[in-house]
Amino acid sequence: MSASAEMPYFIKPSVNLKQEEKKEAYENAALEIKAVLDGETDPILKMVTINCILKTKLPYYYWVGFYLVRDGKLSVGPYQGTLGCLHIEFGTGVCGRAAAEGKTQLVADVHVLAQGKDHIACDPNSSSEIVVPVFDKNKDLIAVFDVDSTLINSFDEVDQQYLETILAEQFEV
Repeated sequence: MSASAEMPYFIKPSVNLKQEEKKEAYENAALEIKAVLDGETDPILKMVTINCILKTKLPYYYWVGFYLVRDGKLSVGPYQGTLGCLHIEFGTGVCGRAAAEGKTQLVADVHVLAQGKDHIACDPNSSSEIVVPVFDKNKDLIAVFDVDSTLINSFDEVDQQYLETILAEQFEV
């Protein structure tokens, strides 16, 4: 896949938040997600809603979406942003590593990773990333949730804590 370095007109560059601003944004997003998805059971509707609310509330989110577990690999699912990779093998790239290990991956600077093995550059504007595995009520991996920023060091333990909680509340029920 060839990716262009030109940022699309409809995508804004990322803006990092201070710790307290980040926590407040997540608190507001979590409340809205709970309110909108109360009683919802369709996982795809949950995914598109989570994408929309988080991308709206957190200005450092450049690309946000889910890669679904399909036929032993990850396939792009609901997302917002530029073109995503269509398929990712378990163990390849940050998303594939999160799927293989079943653990959240925080990457401060994706450009220092080995291209094609440790990182797959679907969009060269992405500079940092967090990927959270998504499990169902039986603790089976159903997807990974991927967020990219155009800035380095956008994601930290605050993002990890809130995202793991939001995703568990929506999918592990």
